[in-house]
Amino acid sequence: MVTAHPVSVTALRTFSMFSGLPDSSLDPVAKVSNMRRVPRGSIVVRAGDKTDFVYLILSGSLKVLVSDEEGREVILSMLGPGELFGEMGVLDDNPRSATVVSVVPSDLIVIAKSDFKRVLQENFDVSMFIMRNLVARLRTDDRKIESLALMDVYGRVARLLLEMADEVDGQKVVNRKISKQDIAKMIGASREMVSRVMKDLHLQGLIEEANGKIHLRERLETV
Repeated sequence: MVTAHPVSVTALRTFSMFSGLPDSSLDPVAKVSNMRRVPRGSIVVRAGDKTDFVYLILSGSLKVLVSDEEGREVILSMLGPGELFGEMGVLDDNPRSATVVSVVPSDLIVIAKSDFKRVLQENFDVSMFIMRNLVARLRTDDRKIESLALMDVYGRVARLLLEMADEVDGQKVVNRKISKQDIAKMIGASREMVSRVMKDLHLQGLIEEANGKIHLRERLETV
């Protein structure tokens, strides 16, 4: 059983959508929020289910995927701290469009659909954040379609790594744990091909894998 815990205003303020709001605005949100820790491999939401909650990621990593009747999967995106999911069903009242699974143990803030709708109505800044987040998602999807249509596997792997990377001490680093199998499911290639590409990129000095992280060299952007 997943245990729920109260959420503090301090925890909410770590999210961009809430960072500029005063305590008087965040207190009501905290009262309707719960924190849940989910173990690795947990299905948090399932495609086709009714939308009841919005989820904000406090820590951990999750993957958003769709699958066919034969069990073949395509990973649409990887999510990490500071991101949210489930808001689409809140806006259009449709069932879940994808399944979300935890890659590692993750801490989530959970807000009921009706409560989150009230937050959107009462806080313009939060509504703007949601709209900007949806626009960013559309732009990402456009780039994915472009890469699938125009790039070879080398280019797709390189673009994905660059998009997932964070800036750390002037260097781009993929901090989120991601397997070669997951990369393959995200770019429409086989795991074997991704393994060969990653090995080749390493031999060329374009990437370096260490301690579960992938360090990217500047020349990777030219691949």
